[in-house]
Amino acid sequence: MTVATSRRRNTPRTKGTCAMGCIVCTAIAMMLEYEEVLTRLEHREATGMTVEEVGAFLDGFAAFLRPVFPYFLWRPRLRNPDDEMVLDAAVNGQAEAIVTFHVPDYLPAARQFHLEVLTPAEALQRLRRR
Repeated sequence: MTVATSRRRNTPRTKGTCAMGCIVCTAIAMMLEYEEVLTRLEHREATGMTVEEVGAFLDGFAAFLRPVFPYFLWRPRLRNPDDEMVLDAAVNGQAEAIVTFHVPDYLPAARQFHLEVLTPAEALQRLRRR
């Protein structure tokens, strides 16, 4: 799962702000893709979740996120057209970083917008240091 993240100092805890102070943002299109992927049989078998449980998980996840609405589409910038919405959300959400298992897929486009691209482990390490 790829999520654009932003961290602002002295930001009051509001929708989309995690306990460590990072702001997690996503676009509606990304949530629809998460739903499509997570309800696939192979993913439900791997997690042991029903379609209803996946829906409940995503509802809870969505409640934690700050929605981002694209004002500009920066496309095409990436090799995989399906990843473009992640870059759009990061740019329009004024994120500091994109967190993904697929770091090379977002380079060098993310650098054009001064975005870091981190693995989930790198992002967690950075948050723990703050």
